[in-house]
Amino acid sequence: MAKYSYEFKKQVVDAYLNGEGGYGYLSSTYGPDTKDIRTWVNNYRSFGDEGLMRSRQQAKYSFEKRLSVVEFYLSNEISYQELAIQEGITNPSMIAAWVSRFRVAGPDALRPRKKGRKKTLDKPNIEPRIQETEERTVDTSAEHVKELEDAFVYGKGL
Repeated sequence: MAKYSYEFKKQVVDAYLNGEGGYGYLSSTYGPDTKDIRTWVNNYRSFGDEGLMRSRQQAKYSFEKRLSVVEFYLSNEISYQELAIQEGITNPSMIAAWVSRFRVAGPDALRPRKKGRKKTLDKPNIEPRIQETEERTVDTSAEHVKELEDAFVYGKGL
């Protein structure tokens, strides 16, 4: 369940827009952090009521969209919040994560990846008996043969 309902967010945003107080006052009155209230107000101003609603589906962005957003951010002096509003992305921290991954690993870090565990092992399937015989090698060097002969001649055994 969401931490704050749509109705509660709307009430706090309306209080801010009606001039009942600043972010700090509303935070102490209603309880949420000032950062949350600021995000709600910005989302409401940009996207209307939909900016306050909790989305049940994650938005999927193509590689090209991600790359263009990151390149735009790096080439211009714009904040994550402003860029998110301009591109219609409700979560500015997502852009920050894209930029961070891009700086570390380049454009390939923005490509979609499969999630979860691999279904097959990388090891080739070899029968256990064949594998055992491959692992066992017999030392046939002259020194080893001489040691074995001496061991049997003198009764030491192996």
